[in-house]
Amino acid sequence: MPTEPAPEVRAAGPAPYPVPDAAAYLAGGWRIERTVYDLRSGTEGSFRGTADFRPDAAGAGLLHTEEGELTWGGAVHPASRTLRLRPRPDGTAEVFFADGRPFHDLDLHTGRWCAVHPCAADRYRGTFTVVTAGEWRLEWRVGGPAKDQLLRSVYRRAPVTP
Repeated sequence: MPTEPAPEVRAAGPAPYPVPDAAAYLAGGWRIERTVYDLRSGTEGSFRGTADFRPDAAGAGLLHTEEGELTWGGAVHPASRTLRLRPRPDGTAEVFFADGRPFHDLDLHTGRWCAVHPCAADRYRGTFTVVTAGEWRLEWRVGGPAKDQLLRSVYRRAPVTP
């Protein structure tokens, strides 16, 4: 899975929060706020929902499920996705699509990670930034003949209910 280390210095954005174990950090529930930009059309939408990282009954690791509502073009649609996260002994992880195809590696040791995923002729470049123990951000820049998009997400730890 192609990956590249994140640059150590960025001009803007929060300072990264180092995470020794990606799976342990992500485990549990999160609230998501995502803005979706179609750079070709100038259209903007949003997604609001939840993300859960729970033990995966199909194997070792975590099942990452997202559910919520996508607002696009004045209409609201239910939206969801499922990924699988397989931790490694060194605290990094491999991320797979729900059907088992590889997606990208994840290394949050420095609090920041860049992942690249080719999808047909398009290229997905994701930047993960851990801000605090309870917040992380993900930006996907998608470019190619089929898409020209920017997706910016903020994940905040969901309160634990007794």
